Amino acid sequence: MSWIILIASGILEAVWATALGKSEGFSKLWPTVVFGVALVISMAGLAFAMRDISVGTAYAVWVGIGASLTVLYAMIFGGEPASLIKVLLILGLVGCIVGLKLVDTGH
Repeated sequence: MSWIILIASGILEAVWATALGKSEGFSKLWPTVVFGVALVISMAGLAFAMRDISVGTAYAVWVGIGASLTVLYAMIFGGEPASLIKVLLILGLVGCIVGLKLVDTGH
């Protein structure tokens, strides 16, 4: 259950990071609201997952999921240029996330 919550929290990290950019320095209401809600839920999920998953692994997986999805979203919808090297680097990051999950023994 902790791994499912951690993955969902990582997805929400991408949501709040994207909303933060769209809030334009908290000057737009709805992106700011989405940022705040997603941030709180994402952090709560991370904290919950850390009860069963070691801190280093949980944090690295959370950040890796959030960073990967944020970059992919920006390349697909945000006008950030896509390139083969970016896609390969994201795949490498995903591979490392999977590797951390496989070797984690918990606390």
